[in-house]
Amino acid sequence: MKTLRLFGCLVLGLAAQAQELKYEIVPDFITPPPGKTTIGNGHGEIAVDSKGLIYVSVQEAAGIQVYGTDGKFIKALPLPKSIHGFVIRKTEDGEFIYATILNEKEGSFIKCQLDGKIVMEIKKSAFPAEQAKEPLKLTNCDVADNGDIYIVDGYGKSWIFQFDKTGKFIRVFGGPNQLVNNKGFKNTHKIFVDHRFSPARLLCLDRGNNRMFHLDLDGTNPQMIADTGLRNPSSASFHGDLMCVAEIAGRVSVWNKAGKMVASLGVNDTKGQTNTPGVKPADWRTGVVTSPHGITFDAKGNILETEWNQYGRVLRWDVK
Repeated sequence: MKTLRLFGCLVLGLAAQAQELKYEIVPDFITPPPGKTTIGNGHGEIAVDSKGLIYVSVQEAAGIQVYGTDGKFIKALPLPKSIHGFVIRKTEDGEFIYATILNEKEGSFIKCQLDGKIVMEIKKSAFPAEQAKEPLKLTNCDVADNGDIYIVDGYGKSWIFQFDKTGKFIRVFGGPNQLVNNKGFKNTHKIFVDHRFSPARLLCLDRGNNRMFHLDLDGTNPQMIADTGLRNPSSASFHGDLMCVAEIAGRVSVWNKAGKMVASLGVNDTKGQTNTPGVKPADWRTGVVTSPHGITFDAKGNILETEWNQYGRVLRWDVK
């Protein structure tokens, strides 16, 4: 009986914590590079390294900008300008950026040091011929604990490719013919290895079908998280049992491990201001998103979000 009471208290405590989850906008957090009023054309991702430095991809000659914990510009990394998706992961060999390149090198994945030095590349020739016969439009990647690399063709046929840590092809799954609840994968914009579960799962943000679901790491056993009430999920990040999601049609949401939304941030219902890169700085509103495209938690559970915007925009919410 005592055990049941303790379990009940724990459940009530977790429920109360979820209900009380609050975030506060930090206005004008990012200070753009010298001589610029905004960070530059954004169509990518945002991530934080183990020291708290913030990395944002922009469509400029130096494709990733680095900012301090205070939001002030530090440097730009000499990387391709169409890095659409990237993650920063720490391994036994060090801390690295894993990224997909959308345009300059069709069907290309790179692994690089935090200073931008490329140490590994997976070229189009390494992908299976059946999928590579069409343009590969790679939009994101992530890495499992064993070093296996997962890459998604999110602007193409939504194939998901698995390689080992040396870049050797293992398998392909997903795509238009693998059905999840009677629908094939469609504009599966980004994927992430979700370590909140054991064994880890692969999170799929199936934007074209306006849903998000898990797969086992071999591409099997689909488990739906949500397929109603979303605003086209585009990216995600994890902190403890929480997941934050960038929804390009005008919202940032926070979800618990059970798949329940516990916070809704920056909601924009203004027609013509979401799912578009054209909203001008004069029309930006503090704490209101336009087209969330990339997102990350920092080590404290604060949320940073970058938008699909030709001028470049980053928003930050601190957990209260």
